[in-house]
Amino acid sequence: MSIKANNEKIVGIIGGMGPEATVDLMQQVIAATPAKDDVDHIRMLVDNNPKVPSRIKAIIEGTGESPAPCMIEMARGLEKQGADFLVIPCNTAHHYYPDVAAAVNIPVFNLIALTSDSVKKEQPDLSKVGLLASSALQKIHLYEPWFEKHDVQVLYPQQDDQRAVMDLIRAVKAKNQTVEQVQAYNRAAQNLADQGAQCLILACTELSVIGDLLQTFLPVYDASKLLAQAIVNEALGSE
Repeated sequence: MSIKANNEKIVGIIGGMGPEATVDLMQQVIAATPAKDDVDHIRMLVDNNPKVPSRIKAIIEGTGESPAPCMIEMARGLEKQGADFLVIPCNTAHHYYPDVAAAVNIPVFNLIALTSDSVKKEQPDLSKVGLLASSALQKIHLYEPWFEKHDVQVLYPQQDDQRAVMDLIRAVKAKNQTVEQVQAYNRAAQNLADQGAQCLILACTELSVIGDLLQTFLPVYDASKLLAQAIVNEALGSE
């Protein structure tokens, strides 16, 4: 029988999108937790389910089934297991956030809102932000409504550079990225700087996994890292 220490909250992670990105988030939560011993760490209930239908096939290619039913089933399962709040460590999957949030009786963190609010707070004079992300985000304008609230324009790499970003995301999922793909990715980052971006956002958890390979003079905000800190704050009741 487990005991919840000091009224700490338990996080439920709707994971597997992809599996390595989910583990990366867990590692970031552990790193961000002020712990002196095992018992000081946060309890995480994780459904690391790589069988969630492809977001790329559903949104970009238009040939796949919606991930929403599977994500809802996972959310309800985590709630039943005792999670106090839920997170989705996948930017693109937030296209289905309203469906998931409506299906459970516990809070579901919105990674997109969290990231846009955090970046604007860090850079109050921000007017242009560059997104390094799946092409699906550009297609569904996932970040735009949240940044528009802050009068911030969202920029994407030009078409060829964006294709290079997508190639790298697919390669990271397959764990076979090449030096050439990383170089092309860094050119995409430079393209955003050339367009006037005042900072960059790693808005794909696969890119978070290889975050140390990004070379840029601009400030970089990792959505996954921001989510990890938010999990720690919520679980421990800190600010």
